[in-house]
Amino acid sequence: MVVTLHESASVRAGTTGAHQPEPRPRVVILGAGFGGLSAAISLRRAPVDVTVIDRRNYHLFQPLLYQVATAGLSPAQIAMPIRRILSRQSNATVLMNRVESIDVAARCVVTTGRRIAYDYLIVATGARHTYFGNDAWADHAPGLKTIADATAIRARILSAFERAEVTEDPQLRERLLTFVVVGGGPTGVELAGAIVELARKTIVRDFRHIDASSTRVILIEAGERILPTMPPALSGKARDQLEALGVEVVLGSAVAGCDQRGVQLGDGTEIGSACVLWAAGVMASRAAKWLGAPADRTGRVKVNEHLNPPGHDEIFVIGDTAAVIDATGRPVPGVAPAAKQMGRYATRAILDQIAGRSTAPFRYRDYGNLATIGRKAAVADFGKAWLSGYAAWLVWNFAHLWFLVGFRNRLVVFLDWALAYVRNDRAVRLITGQNE
Repeated sequence: MVVTLHESASVRAGTTGAHQPEPRPRVVILGAGFGGLSAAISLRRAPVDVTVIDRRNYHLFQPLLYQVATAGLSPAQIAMPIRRILSRQSNATVLMNRVESIDVAARCVVTTGRRIAYDYLIVATGARHTYFGNDAWADHAPGLKTIADATAIRARILSAFERAEVTEDPQLRERLLTFVVVGGGPTGVELAGAIVELARKTIVRDFRHIDASSTRVILIEAGERILPTMPPALSGKARDQLEALGVEVVLGSAVAGCDQRGVQLGDGTEIGSACVLWAAGVMASRAAKWLGAPADRTGRVKVNEHLNPPGHDEIFVIGDTAAVIDATGRPVPGVAPAAKQMGRYATRAILDQIAGRSTAPFRYRDYGNLATIGRKAAVADFGKAWLSGYAAWLVWNFAHLWFLVGFRNRLVVFLDWALAYVRNDRAVRLITGQNE
């Protein structure tokens, strides 16, 4: 039996007669990432009924996911149950379910066993990593998008050191102590810096048969510079800081093959590695197919200046799911601040529609781009001004603490970071999920 949620307010209350209250507008939000959660919270006092649907029961602070993958933080420190976040919001309902399709004509979201009606729909289903048609590489080069990805990568990294400690084969040991990160964007840069610090500063005294300080970390970027969305001078600073840590940066070389032996580059170079990590690109969710809307080459829905797909003013697509050109004519980047701004804009546009008002086009406010490279090393781009080194690292820390959901998370992360900074330690060095 298919169940339809969101009957009218009068039916839910069991009332009958001539004086039935008007049903409240139904806003359905798909995804509880930065954009979706921002939209839901923005509607906390609005005269609407909100339903948030996500296939997971938690909101994840993705910018710090690499620290879970490199044993710096535990998953609970960067995630919080969605129900807890919205528990005091009486007009919000949370459903842990998987979206199968969207019936645009009937204004219904089809999930497993349910059809959920909406008057307004906000699609914030995010993105996943892509291997550009080489999906067979996924088994050998995992990407980093979920907590499960992060804990699996953590186990892979730590297991490489453990296997190197017990092997008597020098060639295998060399391959086990060589880590390759594919992709020179923020995730790749942060992963590479964190792995080399883990090897050369944190665990260097933990082993007896290997020299962890001899670990090689190689960052491969197909373009001509890392962090390509930042100014060239700042990209150069980031590269200098990475190389000072001990990361080998390879530019202008695309990966042509990847298997259990390592990676093969387009120029024929082979790099032996037992731990290859993928940070080279993303692909949007299936939202464009669900909506029957035009998409760009990465699957993002092409929306207008009001964040609507063509012909549907009642639908808003936001965050990594949307290809947006804002009111100034600039493409909006797929970063957390942009997603949050789009979430708030979508709710304002919905309330304007309900009230019969017009809404100005969406305009993105760029507060800058940040990327951390290692302990006391980072870069920060604020448009006309930029920082690098220790000052940028301080800005990065405070900015990420500010965006964490919940005071407890901020306090715990701050204490962990402070302790790790003083002791040069990473406490969450656990290998889990490997047939325990």
